[in-house]
Amino acid sequence: QVQLVESGGGLVQAGGSLRLSCAASGRTFTYYAMGWFRQAPGKESEFVAAISSSGGTTYYADSVKGRFTVSRDNAKNTVYLQMNSLKPEDTAVYYCAGGALRYASTSVDDYGYWGQGIQVTVSS
Repeated sequence: QVQLVESGGGLVQAGGSLRLSCAASGRTFTYYAMGWFRQAPGKESEFVAAISSSGGTTYYADSVKGRFTVSRDNAKNTVYLQMNSLKPEDTAVYYCAGGALRYASTSVDDYGYWGQGIQVTVSS
């Protein structure tokens, strides 16, 4: 069983930065690919970024490429999402997800463990 807890969200002005953290419990974190997804009010959940279990492979949604960076520290059982040049359209609840697979995946169906979500609000 893996439990995921996000932190670092909040309110920021457009152009600003935030770093989300996702702390994982359990000894198998190093074997899990991790992903970030988000859901804005009235919209479906969308993929944001993913990282393989080793950290060697990352994927990004086109909408965040060049602005967001996903990384992980397996010694700390933590995955991060550095968000720069934030836009109002980045406003959403962000979810950390873990999947029992080594490769990074953009599919929500590959992730069996989810955090509770954290609000990110970008004001214009």
